Amino acid sequence: MEKLKEQKKELIKFKGKEYPCCASLTMGIIGGKWKTVILFHLIEKPLRYNELRKEMPTVTERTLSLQLKTLEEDGIVKRKVYTSKPPLKVVYSLTDFGKTLIPVIQSIANWGHTVYNNKA
Repeated sequence: MEKLKEQKKELIKFKGKEYPCCASLTMGIIGGKWKTVILFHLIEKPLRYNELRKEMPTVTERTLSLQLKTLEEDGIVKRKVYTSKPPLKVVYSLTDFGKTLIPVIQSIANWGHTVYNNKA
């Protein structure tokens, strides 16, 4: 706990942005309404854009595209384009860095499941 308190005293820099603490950095990368949901769906296997859209029917195409781009820029998700034969195929998957978030994402999902079951 002392290390966490020490880290609060200085700004943390990541990819050109400054954060006041580690929690802020984490939320800066995976926070918001859709990033965690995208990551949750990519845990088990890589998915094409339309497969992600089907898993998240209430997200707009623009929002999904922007969130995927941001996750890619942060090194969490990788985008692979297959051009060997038409039609063009784009697949999204977690990078090795992104896979380090799996326990965090699973904990968030488990907590939501508990809240839902207890109707808290």
